[in-house]
Amino acid sequence: MQKRILLLDDNQDILDIMQEALSYQEYEVKVALDSHNMINLTLDYQPDLIILDYHLTGRNGFEICRQLKTHAELGHIPIIICSAYVNKDEDLSAWGCDDVIAKPFGLEELTEKVNTLILG
Repeated sequence: MQKRILLLDDNQDILDIMQEALSYQEYEVKVALDSHNMINLTLDYQPDLIILDYHLTGRNGFEICRQLKTHAELGHIPIIICSAYVNKDEDLSAWGCDDVIAKPFGLEELTEKVNTLILG
């Protein structure tokens, strides 16, 4: 069965690029531009990995990450935060995410981190 990835970013161009790169790696990818129903979307889609942008309209990725990680049915799903505002050396456990990708990033870095978290 194909592994599923849920992408959340409010930039359609970035979503398109990540979706194409991850689909090429044979992942099933669902994209979202709006963070308001992330819990329901995640419950419905049941992804194997979630990639969140840090800077979203009205919210940030760390708030969403915390909500997902503390949810009884979703807390096990690995989450990557993408951001131009993050220091890679900061403690990830404080945010609850499993990894961080600093923008701008290369597609090789993206697929490497995704593969590590999904495939082990």
